[in-house]
Amino acid sequence: MDHLDEFPVIIIDDELHSDTAEGRASREIVKELKGDDFSVIEALTARDGVHAFLSHPHASCIIIDWELTPEAADGMRTAADVITLIRERNPKIPIFLNTEKLAISAIPLGVISRIDGYIWKLEDTPGFIAGHIKRAAQDYLADVLPPFFRGMMDYVEEYRYSWHTPGHMGGVAFLKSAAGRIFYNFFGENALRADLSVSVPELGSLLDHSGVVGEAERKAAEVFGANRTYFVTGGTSAANKIVWLGTVTPGDIVLVDRNCHASVMHAIIMTGAVPVYLIPSRNGYGIIGPIMSRELRPEVIAEKIRACPLVPDPASQAVRMAAITNSTYDGICYSTEMVEEHLRGRVPYLHYDEAWFGYARFHPLYAGRFGMHARDEVGPTVFATQSTHKVLAAFSQGSMLHVRQGRGPVDHPRFNEAFMMLTSTSPQYTIVASLDVATKMMAGHSGRFLVEEAIEEAIVFRKKMVAVAEEIRAGSPSGEDCWWFTVWQPDCITDRETEMSPEEADDRLLLDNAGCWLLDPHDAWHGFCGIEEGYAMLDPIKVTILTPGISPGGGMEEWGIPAAVVTKYLRENGIVVEKTGYYSFLVLFTLGITKGKSGTLLAELFRFKALYDGNSPLEEVFPDLVREHPARYAGRGIADLCREMHDYLRERPIADVMRKICAALPEPVMTPAEAYRRLVRGEVTPVPAGELEGKTVAVMVVPYPPGIPVIMPGERCGPATRGIVEFLVSLQEFDNLFPGFENEVHGTDVVTRDGRRVYYVYCVLE
Repeated sequence: MDHLDEFPVIIIDDELHSDTAEGRASREIVKELKGDDFSVIEALTARDGVHAFLSHPHASCIIIDWELTPEAADGMRTAADVITLIRERNPKIPIFLNTEKLAISAIPLGVISRIDGYIWKLEDTPGFIAGHIKRAAQDYLADVLPPFFRGMMDYVEEYRYSWHTPGHMGGVAFLKSAAGRIFYNFFGENALRADLSVSVPELGSLLDHSGVVGEAERKAAEVFGANRTYFVTGGTSAANKIVWLGTVTPGDIVLVDRNCHASVMHAIIMTGAVPVYLIPSRNGYGIIGPIMSRELRPEVIAEKIRACPLVPDPASQAVRMAAITNSTYDGICYSTEMVEEHLRGRVPYLHYDEAWFGYARFHPLYAGRFGMHARDEVGPTVFATQSTHKVLAAFSQGSMLHVRQGRGPVDHPRFNEAFMMLTSTSPQYTIVASLDVATKMMAGHSGRFLVEEAIEEAIVFRKKMVAVAEEIRAGSPSGEDCWWFTVWQPDCITDRETEMSPEEADDRLLLDNAGCWLLDPHDAWHGFCGIEEGYAMLDPIKVTILTPGISPGGGMEEWGIPAAVVTKYLRENGIVVEKTGYYSFLVLFTLGITKGKSGTLLAELFRFKALYDGNSPLEEVFPDLVREHPARYAGRGIADLCREMHDYLRERPIADVMRKICAALPEPVMTPAEAYRRLVRGEVTPVPAGELEGKTVAVMVVPYPPGIPVIMPGERCGPATRGIVEFLVSLQEFDNLFPGFENEVHGTDVVTRDGRRVYYVYCVLE
């Protein structure tokens, strides 16, 4: 292993700097290690040693003085305490105790079983001890690399001449032009030399899952709890389509979460399936709730099938697949045990789109709430598609498709035909390597502590937001500036019949007890009616921040601050949130979060409040906006803008509109596949959004927010769903009234005529 200086040795010894025999011996060992190209991190107390380890998880070896003196400032932590903490985080890193031979008999068995050996620094030479440490560190590092990434590194480091694709041949082609040279310098030689092709037999084949890539997939299946795992380089969009193309055929009835990703709808089109929709709930903030468990009852499903005019033979009622989004975009995750109990015997295949939930297996807080959970009874065959790149550590488009065998047969050679349809014959192997590394990072104890760290940071942020609100209210109980942002979360935690607010609850309780985050049917905070006990839970990692404007009951208040103004301000100050609703926005606390990030977000929210309370001129807050639209925004303050925008949304009122557009579905006239066939053949015409009633839409119409389809291909808007047309018209009008804050509506073609934006939607020619 080269670059040993990048993998430090940590020495925790309170005599390192003392003028004693032990101190001098320790310094000689440090000198020898540095001469062997190791970097050394010195810690003089148990507390410093713990901090050194936590901030250097890539350390290669730990040396601890058994006689470390406990100090009151670090909680009287002993060497044994340090060893316990390190072993909880990393069960494999070599740990050596620095002690005297005669003292070994006094060391507890619990410590002896957790270390790799001893160092007698006053008896062996510094060179011998350093060599012993070096060998242990090298053996440990040799096992750090997962199979595919190790094979790719080995191949790249052999410096062979390539006579195969890609055409830049290790980056050399880029050096033949100025633009190419800049590109080469930006990404670096290793990134380009690692851009290999399927012509490299040493790396196996992703298409037939052989060699080291097959070994990497098998290891991922073990780590993620699957019977079989496929690495997908086209994102979860491709993974979803692979699942469907491998299991569903034309005419099959499929149960589909209406809160599905666009790729699931694309899969329905590609397979020619007949969708029967499961309707999710929605609260007054527009936050997407769960599909209620009653939607999964056999009699309800049977009635949905009977009522669907597209089902060729309603009497058979055989359902091929059920697809559910878990967790939802806003962080609602299901009890998959309860879902599978409802669907047992009803469907042979169950597909969880877990694009935002790939970490769930690695922390007990999510037990029984993810697709690859352990089960005793045979249920449907479960597919879980996960965007590893979204919530773990992988390159963009790196995803995994997990299979847990159940009642539905999966013949993997046949299923692989679907995999090959959606996988390039020239896959990006650096994406594959990142999936391999992501698996290694989550293996063993490491996965739990990586996820726990993210949950801890989210909990700290949630508590701080509540504490700030209380401080502001206490400082100006009746003033106009006593507002603050609210976090969407339970307002009461119960522990052993003791009720407390979230900020009063112990962090450990919030980390370990799923009951703290359940959507209780008797609680009002979540805004969803009719939830079954224990059925749905809020994922604490996904933090939804509410802006003023919506009352707890879901009605529109007299004044408010639309979230689009807040997130535009944050974006222009270097903070990009995940999703923006009308009066809410979502921030993710994933593995890459740091205290600095959440602290910066808090500081910018404070700054926004100050700007709003002072009605700061838009020329100062959004100078580019005023420069682009001077007639609309010059001379106005940020509070003026918020008031105008809120008044517009209140007049609609947008909270009621959001609930209504999901309460009833448009009439299904033809299958999505048939609507798409008409689109491709040109048997469609663009129709203004205001004239959609009575028309059969040929495309999926998806407004952001909230990112949920309001019309699916092949559906017709009628009098019962007139609210959908009115909603699209209101979005169109909003765009014209507030340039610079335009809505994003997939499935519409926006045309500017006479200075006004008009939404057009392709509809089937009647």
